[in-house]
Amino acid sequence: MPKSKVRKKAVYTAPSDRRTPVKVKAAGPSHPVYVAVMLGVMLLGLAWLVVNYIAGEKIPVMMELGSWNFAIGFALMIVGLLMTMRWR
Repeated sequence: MPKSKVRKKAVYTAPSDRRTPVKVKAAGPSHPVYVAVMLGVMLLGLAWLVVNYIAGEKIPVMMELGSWNFAIGFALMIVGLLMTMRWR
């Protein structure tokens, strides 16, 4: 059986006249206050849930909120978690 010819393809290079160089701004590290706020919000959410479990029936504000205490605690922790995505 005859052998087929091997075709060599030229390597594709994009035309240089159509591409415009894009300069990426180098992002520095996050401000220490940002890190402190991020950790503070997460710890505040955790503390809210712990206080709700331990003394939620004795604190009038938490008694009025009822099950919304879980939403508040978890929302604070999720906000802190979302802040970690912008932390450098």
